[in-house]
Amino acid sequence: MLFGCSTTQSQVSVKNTKSNRAMLTKIESHYKKWQNTPYRYGGTTLAGSDCSALVMNFFKNKLSKTLPRSAAEQAKLGVKVNTPKAGDLVFFKTGRGASGLHVGIYYADGKFLHASTSKGVTYSNLNESYWKKHYWMTRRVMGS
Repeated sequence: MLFGCSTTQSQVSVKNTKSNRAMLTKIESHYKKWQNTPYRYGGTTLAGSDCSALVMNFFKNKLSKTLPRSAAEQAKLGVKVNTPKAGDLVFFKTGRGASGLHVGIYYADGKFLHASTSKGVTYSNLNESYWKKHYWMTRRVMGS
């Protein structure tokens, strides 16, 4: 449930700066902890989680930042950006859930981490047709 607005984003290369590497490591660590977690609407734990809870827990536990519980509220944070970088939030209009929104954490090279309704916590690619079709926007919550 990710991307689709721009075809140029698949060609974005990620600079391997120290801050970017640190963010990638935090995302990888979060994935390792949550990777066997099934999708559960309204869930917030390793027993079952939805997309916004996965994002909320990442920001709380890895970045010491408190985010709202819902994807709709998370979509109001930070600034909208055209070129995603590690740690940015990617939003999709999927029509599922209370707000019809889905959110994930951008990783690199088009990949993002999210709680998939069919696969649980996993990485997907913005360039996959489903995500491209439903992509809405990317927002940067943390500093540049």
